[in-house]
Amino acid sequence: MTPLLNVDSALENILASVKTLPAETVSLAEAHNRVIADDVVSPIDLPAFDNSAMDGYAIHHGDSAEAGQAQPATLRVNMDIRAGDAPSGLLERGCAARIMTGAPIPPGCTAVIPVEDTDDEWRKGEDSPPPEVRLRRSLDWGENIRRAGENIEAGETIVRAGTVATPAVIGMLAGIGCAKVGVIRQPKVVILSSGDELVEAHQALQPGKIRDTNSYTLAALVRRSGGIPIRLPIAKDSLDSIRKLYRRALDINPDMIISTAGVSVGAADLVRVVMDELGDIDFWRINMRPGKPLAYGTLRGVPFFGLPGNPVSTMVTYEVLVQPALAKIAGRKARARTIRAIVADDLRSDGRRSYNRVRLTRETDRVVAHSTGIQSSGALMSMVLADGLAIIPEGRAQVAAGEELSVLLLRDLG
Repeated sequence: MTPLLNVDSALENILASVKTLPAETVSLAEAHNRVIADDVVSPIDLPAFDNSAMDGYAIHHGDSAEAGQAQPATLRVNMDIRAGDAPSGLLERGCAARIMTGAPIPPGCTAVIPVEDTDDEWRKGEDSPPPEVRLRRSLDWGENIRRAGENIEAGETIVRAGTVATPAVIGMLAGIGCAKVGVIRQPKVVILSSGDELVEAHQALQPGKIRDTNSYTLAALVRRSGGIPIRLPIAKDSLDSIRKLYRRALDINPDMIISTAGVSVGAADLVRVVMDELGDIDFWRINMRPGKPLAYGTLRGVPFFGLPGNPVSTMVTYEVLVQPALAKIAGRKARARTIRAIVADDLRSDGRRSYNRVRLTRETDRVVAHSTGIQSSGALMSMVLADGLAIIPEGRAQVAAGEELSVLLLRDLG
C-alpha cells in the first residue's frame, strides 16, 4: 500500500502548482477587501497645504505672549477663513483670522488658538467674526497647524502590492485622487456535492437523509478567503449525474473546484471515476487526522480538491491545505497562523498528525488550549466551539496536560 503523504509535503506540492491570478481595474468604491495588485505612489502631498487642526483663530504666536498674564492679549480680527477658501492676504502682526478646522493657514500665521481658549462664544450660524478677540493663553510656534505633507509626501509609496484594501486604505487612495485601482481578480470557486443521502438546507428530512452542510460551510470559508463561491446542485450517486455536475462546473471557467465526499474506496465513491476521465489527479492519502482521504490535481487545468465528506474533515482539510492555496491564487500574503499553547487536557492520537479542536484562553503570560470535547469528524459543533486546532505531531499517541503544542488559529485570539 502506498504510504501516507506527509502534510507538509502535500502543501508544498499544492502551492508549487497554483499561480496568482492576473489583475483587473475596479472603481475605488468596489475595491474594499480586494488585494492591491501594484505599489501605489502618491502624486501629491497630504495634506496638500498647511491647514488648521482646530476651529479657532490664526495668529502669530508672538502676539500671544501676554495671554495668561495680568493683561490678556487682545487682537483685531481682520480675516475670516473657512474650509475651502484660499486666503492670499498676509496676516499682519497684532491681528487674528477666524479659521475653521481644515481651512488653509494664511501667510504670516504661526499658530492657531482654539476658540475655547478665547473669549469668543463662537455661536453656530454666525456670518461674521467679532471685531476683536481676547486670548486666554500663550501659544508656541506651529501649535495646532497641520503641515503640508505631514501625512504623506509626493513620491511616497502608500500601499504595497499584496495589501488588502481596508477602509483606511480606501480613504488614503481617495485622498490622493486614485478613483480606480488595480486589484487581483477574485478567484471563482465552484463547490460540488454528491450523494443520494443529501438534501438542501431548506428541504424536509426523510428517513435516511441528511442536509448538505459541507457546501454551505465551504462557501463561507471561500468567501472569507477572498474568493467568489459558486454552489451547484447536489448530484446523485450515479456516473451520469456526477459527470453532468463536473462538466457544468468546468463550463463556468472557475479558478478552483472543490468537492466533498466520493473520493474514498466505497462502492458509491464514483467521483474518483469521473475525475480520472476529466483530469489529471494524484490521489493522496494524507497522514492527517481528520482528513486522510483527499484528492488533489487538475480538471482540464483547473486546480481541484476532493475533500473528505465528514463535516469536520472538510473544514480541517480546507484550513490546512485549501486555504493557503486559495490565498496564493487570490494574491493574499501568507500570514502566521499558528501560536504555541499549553494544553489543559490529555489529548490522544492514532499516530497521524492530528488536529484537535480547542478553545483558547489567556492566563497570565501564556495561552491555554482546552479541548472542545468530542473529537469525532462528524461533530461539526466542535468547530463552532473551537478557536483553533491543536496539532499533535506524527508518531505521538498521547499528549499530557501541561505540554505545549502548536495551534492553528481558526479566528483571531483577542
